[in-house]
Amino acid sequence: MTLLIASLDAMEQLGAALATAARPGETIALSGDLGAGKSTLARAILKALGFAGEVPSPTFSLILPYDPPEVRIPVIHADFYRLDGAMELDELGLDAGDPALLIAEWPERVGGLAGPDTLQLRIEGTDASERLLIAQPGENWQARWQQIAGGQF
Repeated sequence: MTLLIASLDAMEQLGAALATAARPGETIALSGDLGAGKSTLARAILKALGFAGEVPSPTFSLILPYDPPEVRIPVIHADFYRLDGAMELDELGLDAGDPALLIAEWPERVGGLAGPDTLQLRIEGTDASERLLIAQPGENWQARWQQIAGGQF
Protein backbone atom coordinates (compact mmCIF):
# COMPACT_ATOMS: atom_id res chain seq x y z
CA MET A 1 0.00 0.00 0.00
CA THR A 2 1.50 3.31 -1.04
CA LEU A 3 0.56 6.89 -0.33
CA LEU A 4 1.98 10.09 -1.81
CA ILE A 5 2.73 12.78 0.77
CA ALA A 6 2.88 15.99 -1.26
CA SER A 7 4.10 18.53 1.33
CA LEU A 8 5.16 19.18 4.89
CA ASP A 9 1.55 20.18 5.66
CA ALA A 10 0.42 16.82 4.31
CA MET A 11 2.96 15.05 6.56
CA GLU A 12 1.51 16.92 9.56
CA GLN A 13 -2.02 15.92 8.50
CA LEU A 14 -0.89 12.31 8.29
CA GLY A 15 0.65 12.61 11.76
CA ALA A 16 -2.66 13.94 13.09
CA ALA A 17 -4.58 11.06 11.48
CA LEU A 18 -2.14 8.52 12.96
CA ALA A 19 -2.41 10.14 16.40
CA THR A 20 -6.19 9.83 16.27
CA ALA A 21 -6.01 6.17 15.24
CA ALA A 22 -3.15 5.00 17.50
CA ARG A 23 -3.77 3.10 20.71
CA PRO A 24 -1.59 2.39 23.73
CA GLY A 25 0.39 -0.83 23.29
CA GLU A 26 0.75 -0.40 19.53
CA THR A 27 3.77 0.43 17.41
CA ILE A 28 4.32 2.81 14.53
CA ALA A 29 7.61 1.71 12.95
CA LEU A 30 9.23 4.35 10.73
CA SER A 31 11.87 3.37 8.16
CA GLY A 32 13.63 5.33 5.46
CA ASP A 33 16.94 6.87 4.52
CA LEU A 34 18.49 9.73 6.48
CA GLY A 35 16.41 12.84 5.90
CA ALA A 36 13.38 10.94 4.57
CA GLY A 37 11.03 12.40 7.18
CA LYS A 38 10.86 9.83 10.00
CA SER A 39 11.46 12.38 12.75
CA THR A 40 9.16 14.88 11.04
CA LEU A 41 6.33 12.36 11.11
CA ALA A 42 7.09 11.34 14.72
CA ARG A 43 6.99 15.01 15.75
CA ALA A 44 3.67 15.49 13.94
CA ILE A 45 2.18 12.51 15.80
CA LEU A 46 3.37 13.81 19.16
CA LYS A 47 2.09 17.31 18.40
CA ALA A 48 -1.32 15.89 17.47
CA LEU A 49 -1.35 13.90 20.71
CA GLY A 50 -1.07 17.19 22.56
CA PHE A 51 2.66 17.68 23.17
CA ALA A 52 3.26 21.44 23.05
CA GLY A 53 7.05 21.54 23.43
CA GLU A 54 9.90 20.92 21.05
CA VAL A 55 10.36 17.23 20.24
CA PRO A 56 14.05 16.37 20.24
CA SER A 57 15.41 13.45 18.27
CA PRO A 58 16.06 10.42 20.47
CA THR A 59 19.14 9.48 18.41
CA PHE A 60 21.53 9.77 21.36
CA SER A 61 19.22 9.03 24.29
CA LEU A 62 17.61 6.18 22.27
CA ILE A 63 14.28 6.49 24.12
CA LEU A 64 12.20 9.53 25.07
CA PRO A 65 9.00 8.90 27.06
CA TYR A 66 5.97 11.21 26.98
CA ASP A 67 3.24 10.78 29.55
CA PRO A 68 -0.19 12.29 30.19
CA PRO A 69 -1.13 15.04 30.76
CA GLU A 70 1.44 16.35 28.25
CA VAL A 71 0.06 13.86 25.68
CA ARG A 72 -3.33 12.14 25.33
CA ILE A 73 -1.85 8.63 25.68
CA PRO A 74 1.57 7.46 26.92
CA VAL A 75 4.18 7.44 24.13
CA ILE A 76 7.73 6.15 23.82
CA HIS A 77 9.66 7.73 20.95
CA ALA A 78 12.66 5.55 20.13
CA ASP A 79 15.49 5.77 17.62
CA PHE A 80 17.33 2.50 16.98
CA TYR A 81 19.87 3.90 14.49
CA ARG A 82 22.78 3.34 16.90
CA LEU A 83 21.73 -0.20 17.85
CA ASP A 84 23.09 -3.34 16.28
CA GLY A 85 20.53 -6.09 16.56
CA ALA A 86 17.61 -7.35 18.59
CA MET A 87 19.81 -8.27 21.56
CA GLU A 88 20.51 -4.58 22.17
CA LEU A 89 16.79 -3.88 21.94
CA ASP A 90 16.20 -6.38 24.75
CA GLU A 91 18.71 -4.48 26.89
CA LEU A 92 16.60 -1.30 26.55
CA GLY A 93 13.73 -3.05 28.34
CA LEU A 94 11.05 -2.37 25.73
CA ASP A 95 8.39 -5.04 25.99
CA ALA A 96 5.64 -5.92 23.59
CA GLY A 97 2.51 -5.11 25.52
CA ASP A 98 3.94 -1.94 27.06
CA PRO A 99 0.99 0.36 27.81
CA ALA A 100 2.49 3.11 25.66
CA LEU A 101 2.36 3.80 21.94
CA LEU A 102 5.83 3.07 20.57
CA ILE A 103 7.00 5.32 17.74
CA ALA A 104 10.16 3.59 16.54
CA GLU A 105 12.61 5.04 14.04
CA TRP A 106 15.04 2.67 12.28
CA PRO A 107 13.29 -0.59 13.33
CA GLU A 108 15.34 -2.52 10.76
CA ARG A 109 18.42 -1.97 12.97
CA VAL A 110 16.86 -4.35 15.53
CA GLY A 111 15.47 -6.90 13.09
CA GLY A 112 12.15 -5.15 12.43
CA LEU A 113 9.06 -4.79 14.56
CA ALA A 114 6.36 -6.64 12.63
CA GLY A 115 3.26 -7.86 14.39
CA PRO A 116 -0.52 -7.47 14.52
CA ASP A 117 -0.26 -4.22 16.52
CA THR A 118 2.44 -2.67 14.30
CA LEU A 119 2.02 -0.21 11.48
CA GLN A 120 5.20 -0.31 9.42
CA LEU A 121 5.79 2.82 7.35
CA ARG A 122 8.69 3.25 4.93
CA ILE A 123 9.22 6.84 3.78
CA GLU A 124 11.01 7.43 0.49
CA GLY A 125 11.90 10.82 -0.93
CA THR A 126 10.76 11.48 -4.48
CA ASP A 127 11.95 15.08 -4.68
CA ALA A 128 12.53 18.09 -2.41
CA SER A 129 8.93 18.17 -1.17
CA GLU A 130 7.13 14.92 -2.00
CA ARG A 131 7.50 11.66 -0.13
CA LEU A 132 6.24 8.21 -0.99
CA LEU A 133 4.96 6.26 1.98
CA ILE A 134 4.85 2.48 1.78
CA ALA A 135 2.67 0.95 4.50
CA GLN A 136 2.48 -2.56 5.89
CA PRO A 137 -0.25 -2.51 8.51
CA GLY A 138 -0.43 -5.34 10.99
CA GLU A 139 -3.75 -7.12 11.32
CA ASN A 140 -5.05 -4.78 14.02
CA TRP A 141 -4.11 -1.68 11.97
CA GLN A 142 -5.57 -2.73 8.61
CA ALA A 143 -9.04 -1.16 8.84
CA ARG A 144 -7.72 2.00 10.46
CA TRP A 145 -4.95 2.32 7.87
CA GLN A 146 -7.47 1.98 5.03
CA GLN A 147 -9.41 4.87 6.54
CA ILE A 148 -6.26 7.00 6.96
CA ALA A 149 -4.98 6.23 3.47
CA GLY A 150 -8.33 7.33 2.04
CA GLY A 151 -7.68 10.87 3.30
CA GLN A 152 -6.24 13.63 1.13
CA PHE A 153 -2.53 14.18 1.66
